[in-house]
Amino acid sequence: MTETGSSDTDTHRLVAQRKEKLKAWREQGAAFPNDFRPDALAGELQRAHADDDAETLDERAQEVAVAGRLLAKRVMGKLSFATLQDRSGRIQLFVQRDLLGEDAYKAFKQLDIGDIVGVRGALSRTNKGELSVRATELRLLTKSLRPLPEKWHGLSDTEARYRQRYVDLIMHPDSRAVFMARSAIVRGVRDFFESRDFLEVETPMLQAIPGGAAARPFVTHYNALDHDFYLRVAPELYLKRLVVGGLEKVFELNRNFRNEGVSTRHNPEFTMLEFYQAYADYRDLMDSIEALLRELSDRVAANHSQACNEDAIRFDAPFERLSMRDAVLKYNDSVSQQDIESLDGLSEAAARLGVKGEASWGYGKWLTELFEHTVEHRLESPTFVTDYPAEVSPLARRRDDNPDVTERFELFVAGREIANGFSELNDAEDQAERFAAQAHAMAAGDDEAMYYDADYVNALEYGLPPTAGAGIGIDRLVMLLTGRSAIRDVLLFPQLRPQGQ
Repeated sequence: MTETGSSDTDTHRLVAQRKEKLKAWREQGAAFPNDFRPDALAGELQRAHADDDAETLDERAQEVAVAGRLLAKRVMGKLSFATLQDRSGRIQLFVQRDLLGEDAYKAFKQLDIGDIVGVRGALSRTNKGELSVRATELRLLTKSLRPLPEKWHGLSDTEARYRQRYVDLIMHPDSRAVFMARSAIVRGVRDFFESRDFLEVETPMLQAIPGGAAARPFVTHYNALDHDFYLRVAPELYLKRLVVGGLEKVFELNRNFRNEGVSTRHNPEFTMLEFYQAYADYRDLMDSIEALLRELSDRVAANHSQACNEDAIRFDAPFERLSMRDAVLKYNDSVSQQDIESLDGLSEAAARLGVKGEASWGYGKWLTELFEHTVEHRLESPTFVTDYPAEVSPLARRRDDNPDVTERFELFVAGREIANGFSELNDAEDQAERFAAQAHAMAAGDDEAMYYDADYVNALEYGLPPTAGAGIGIDRLVMLLTGRSAIRDVLLFPQLRPQGQ
């Protein structure tokens, strides 16, 4: 039995009917009780008794108490069936008047789809083989005033699923599975680093100077100090201050905020993992990230396969490693070795491929733009791209054999950037010069340039040991491991335009 509204008028009528039922329930003095305690979960019961036949269940006569939402109800005279859903899954309710009692059975028939109930009874298996709870007690715990969407269509409007995630989670088991997998991935990240003697820390979200990434920040005003503050774009500079202080292996699962566009791959509020390790370089980080992603992939595949679709990525094979120069050559037949030997040759090759630039750009900026426009989206299998130009890497250590490039990498999978890491710049004077160059770029109109952070330079002057650090986008990682194409599918409450705009 379903109860759906095909129009706003139908919905208003159904809500009014349910409110009348709630009114009667209040008059009985039993509205919204909080004294029922379930002792079993539907999904766990299904798994635990998957091999038990009807005779075995009847002999055991195991009593259970379950609670959840009614998703279906089929009334047939003195005998009815219903489907209950809790956080773990679904189970059938076998509701018989003679077993439940006349008054309770009458009350059951008045229940609506979406109501939350508590049920007590013995486990059994019906003639059709369905595991069921034979109800000896069935109580209404919460009255649902709004009808659920039609059973077979649910929330067909994708944006409505994002705006009303609570309804999406009720109606779509696959959506719930994705967020259960996400939780397992985050837990797996913690297990990985804690098992390797990393310390989990927390750094400020409100910062006087936004640093650690080239991004436009959100600005707010702190009334008590009469000063503008910024939601952090990255925790990097604070984490490296901790390494200066002697916390040699640290990580943070953090929320970052960037005042940028919204797309299938971008949300202005997102989750990042950042980790830093003293006495390590960028090659050590690549090894760690490869091991981490392989471990997380195995965990999701083994325990959360219901969350994955056919596009889910596995990380079984070794990751490819390419310098940015080699990547540009490999994926652009029209770019020759001679082209990338000089600024003029590189800019001309980029122009031929439709990459537009500025006269002020140096070699490194042109190479990066050429890579981003012609290569990045083509990196399907896991690939570490290394040796980023110093011009676009203001916090990374220069290579000893070539100071024009840095010991930096980015990891790309399915055409998406997943991780960014490098051997850290620990030369305070070099860092001050790079901050000054960034400040000059900001003054010239680059609203994503970094601020000059004098305190961070001061920290480096106390001595940062040789260190490497990396960041991994958790949202994009969950997309890969569950095969989702839009970041909103892996965020419980993604940012959306206000309705009507």
